[in-house]
Amino acid sequence: MRPAHVLLAVLVAAVWGVNFTVIEVGLDHFPPLLFSALRFLVAALPAVFLVGPPKVAWKWIVGVGLALGVAKFGLLFIGMDVGMPGGLSSLVLQIQAVFTALFAVAFLGERPTRVRVAGMAVALAGIGVAAVDEGASGPLTGFALVVAAAACWGVSNILTRKASPPDALNFMIWVSTVPVLPLLALSLLLEGWSADLAALRSLDWPGAGTVLYVAWGATVFGFGAWGWLLHRHPASTVAPFSLLVPVFGMTSAALFLGESLTPLRWCAAALLVGGVALTSLAPAKPGRVRAARGAGNCATSHDEPARANGG
Repeated sequence: MRPAHVLLAVLVAAVWGVNFTVIEVGLDHFPPLLFSALRFLVAALPAVFLVGPPKVAWKWIVGVGLALGVAKFGLLFIGMDVGMPGGLSSLVLQIQAVFTALFAVAFLGERPTRVRVAGMAVALAGIGVAAVDEGASGPLTGFALVVAAAACWGVSNILTRKASPPDALNFMIWVSTVPVLPLLALSLLLEGWSADLAALRSLDWPGAGTVLYVAWGATVFGFGAWGWLLHRHPASTVAPFSLLVPVFGMTSAALFLGESLTPLRWCAAALLVGGVALTSLAPAKPGRVRAARGAGNCATSHDEPARANGG
């Protein structure tokens, strides 16, 4: 990769990592489901009128929109709202690579290599250490919700690989149109009219800034730049940069939010990042059915996660 492209990949990882700190700030201004709905609304409009028509079937756009936008981000935002720290969330969410690899075995016929299986085991050990660390300092409810969000992310990764979108930005913009109404409906049902109206009426520049950052920075710029890089370089070259996301996430949370970095958390980070690297970057053996049909290798198990790593 050219130095400029390396810098762009690092910048995207930084934007996605800092995004978790921005989400924490935003949750001080909005109920979590409303915040997530606003994120996708601002990401979709007016961009949906500028990127052209969808380039994949609507079933994939709707499927990814529900799995990624409603389930994954809804659970993540709620988990962080009930106490899961932003930096730790950026780390724990990386377990999506393990879920993606497991779902690829179940639904795409992939057969994991011994290296990939070892990577899954190491990453799961990191999750265990992170759970012990969080259990010692706070409730485990938020932790469990973020792990569930990672599982939903794994589902969306499989759907995205099946869709094989030729234009990552076009795909993500159209996907962003799907979660808005379901998230708003859930917010009204679970968070209530009064809480939503109070948040909107008290909207100030910091609150608006968080929405703009998660929508235009993490979503539009992040996905657009990442897709641009993936079109110019092998996925195996670009994907490893996504492992920098929890580094930026934990560092920014420590600097701006005072989030502690305990020895257990560093241990969890080392295990998770190492395990995810092995799980994501080790090639999988194609299953018999997939190989026989000549199925295309749309992406490695971490390529799609890396595109949505903004939290």
